[in-house]
Amino acid sequence: MDWTLEVIVVPVSDLDRAKHFYAEQLGFTVDHDTTFDENTRIMQLTPPGSACSIVMGKGIVKGEPGALKGVQLVVSDLEKARAQLVERGVEVGEIVRMNEQDGGSFIFFDDPDGNSWAVQEIKARATGGEWK
Repeated sequence: MDWTLEVIVVPVSDLDRAKHFYAEQLGFTVDHDTTFDENTRIMQLTPPGSACSIVMGKGIVKGEPGALKGVQLVVSDLEKARAQLVERGVEVGEIVRMNEQDGGSFIFFDDPDGNSWAVQEIKARATGGEWK
């Protein structure tokens, strides 16, 4: 039996600001942005090449904005990914090389609420999806 990870909940304080950050600055695809009533809205976005999406919302999604820490994305070219993030105005740290093995290099950034993300370079396992 496969156990697939499909969705990660990202708690945010401002849905429109978060949508701009994740869609425009990170290049995630907006799968849906649905408003049910004035107190209920849910958005799902998916990173390029990923089978796992993120969900944010009002009235449905629980969690303290900024509480998500350590979610990791994987790319095949960390220098290219970092350059794209910088070009789009994302405050991202320098490349950290923990060792010379494939998988030993990272960059880190936070969203506007302080949710923390890591991007790991794994050339051998990358899905081929490109940062848009």
